Amino acid sequence: MEPQKILDLYIWTPGTCFRHPAEGAVETAVVVELHPRSGPAEPVRACQRCVLSMEDERRELAKELGYDYEPGHAGGPFPP
Repeated sequence: MEPQKILDLYIWTPGTCFRHPAEGAVETAVVVELHPRSGPAEPVRACQRCVLSMEDERRELAKELGYDYEPGHAGGPFPP
């Protein structure tokens, strides 16, 4: 699947990428929410480069384990 089609599966808003916090606010998507024992859920955001990297990792893992790859779930549980 083309990278832009994968990116189009996500909702992009300005935020801080969890892998590149020093870059400041860039276009990011929520890839997972952390639920601490106390307090509200904390969204974990990733930039486009990181989302594509995470999608590549999911695609490879799916291939190794014999699952069909379904884009749009970077940061989500695996198997889908």
